[in-house]
Amino acid sequence: MAAGMAPAASWADLGTPAFLSAGKTADGSHVLAGLTEAGEVLFQRDLPARGHAAAAHPSRPEAVAFARRPGRFADVIDCRSGARLARLAPPSGHHFYGHGVFTPDGGLLMTTENDFEAGRGVIGLWDAAVGYRRVGSISSGGLGPHDMLLRMDGPGIIVANGGIETHPDSGRAKLNIPTMRPNLSYLSFGGSLDEQVELGQELHKNSIRHLAMHADGTVAFAMQWQGDQGADVPIVGLHRFGSAPRLMAEDDPRLRNLAGYGGSVAFSENGRQVAVTSPRGGLVQVMDTDSGRISAEHRLADVCGLAPGLGGLISSSGTGRIVQIGYDSVIPLTQAPIAWDNHLIRLA
Repeated sequence: MAAGMAPAASWADLGTPAFLSAGKTADGSHVLAGLTEAGEVLFQRDLPARGHAAAAHPSRPEAVAFARRPGRFADVIDCRSGARLARLAPPSGHHFYGHGVFTPDGGLLMTTENDFEAGRGVIGLWDAAVGYRRVGSISSGGLGPHDMLLRMDGPGIIVANGGIETHPDSGRAKLNIPTMRPNLSYLSFGGSLDEQVELGQELHKNSIRHLAMHADGTVAFAMQWQGDQGADVPIVGLHRFGSAPRLMAEDDPRLRNLAGYGGSVAFSENGRQVAVTSPRGGLVQVMDTDSGRISAEHRLADVCGLAPGLGGLISSSGTGRIVQIGYDSVIPLTQAPIAWDNHLIRLA
């Protein structure tokens, strides 16, 4: 009876971490770390290989760390003890794309996957209440589903289908650049397609990769250009369900500074700014969501992770730096002996 009355474990048991990030330590080990609002490491747990992004259970101190594409592991970790609770492996003919989300009640984990044998994108479904057993899949609505988020304007998910066909036999080679068709797909939890958005044919090589969502339901999407290098193409767009997409800073020559690559995207807390990182360009660009113009640009070596923080946007880099991005300044927070990987995941 006493055991039944014991309080359930929660993220508070770990000091209420604000962020999760994968990284590589000085001795070459790969880890998943929990960070404070100021970027200080609260815990780190071992991974078998390089990680990409992670999904945090909404109530239990559990996280799912995803392998970098084309990966075949997703480790479910008890972040208190570091114990591996499960190692998820996609079905034969599939690989993970590095991202996933829990449903709001924490009962189901959803993972972006490449069904490379059938040449289609899928969302894998895993029952978190019974040891993360695979219980099925739904179509992602396109090829190459990468990032995925819960909708804030209603039930369901939004998926960034990058439009790129790959196959493990070809490594990370992109097999269909001339015919690729990226899209945003709004899906119900049951798999029905509520809306799908594509850009114009002139931008069909702009792979939609990463997502952020503001509380009002506005989606920001970051893209990675697969066409000729040096092109001044938009890398960030905004979308509201039921409306046309808006592309940020379309005519600004400073877009070239991003080197055609959006690594992560995030809104400021008030939604008035959206920012994008480019590890290839070594910078962060901040854009005004009303005007669509670039309002600030900050040079940061090997920068990629980006997430909203209490005092402004927080960014991480492969140099181990965690910084706060202000409207016109960069405030150093911490310097860790960890080379941070691609994404900084905000815990709700």
